[in-house]
Amino acid sequence: MSDEIDATLLENAMLDLDRLARCCHVSREWIIEHVQCGVLLNDDYMKADPTTWIFDSRSLIRVKRIIRVERDFECHPELAGLVADLIEEVEVLRTKINITEIGNR
Repeated sequence: MSDEIDATLLENAMLDLDRLARCCHVSREWIIEHVQCGVLLNDDYMKADPTTWIFDSRSLIRVKRIIRVERDFECHPELAGLVADLIEEVEVLRTKINITEIGNR
C-alpha cells in the first residue's frame, strides 16, 4: 500500500542520491553499494560520480522493495534485486492480462 502512495505522490519525481536515501531511510552508502552490485540503475551509471546519479520514482519503489526483501529474508543485494526483478515482471504481465481482458469484453 505504501508503494502506491509513493508512486502517486512522486510519479514524475527525479531524485538525487541524497534525496533517495532520505526517502528510503537508508544511507548513501547503501544506495551506492546497490548500484555497484547492479541492482539499481544501469551499467552506464556505475562508472559515473554518485553525485550525478538521478533516480526516478520507479527506483524509489524498487529500493523500498529491495529493503523489504533483504530484511525479511536476510539475503544479499543480488538476490533481493533478482526478487525485485521477478515482482516487476509479474506486475507487467498482470497489466498485460488486464488490458487483454478489457479488450475482449
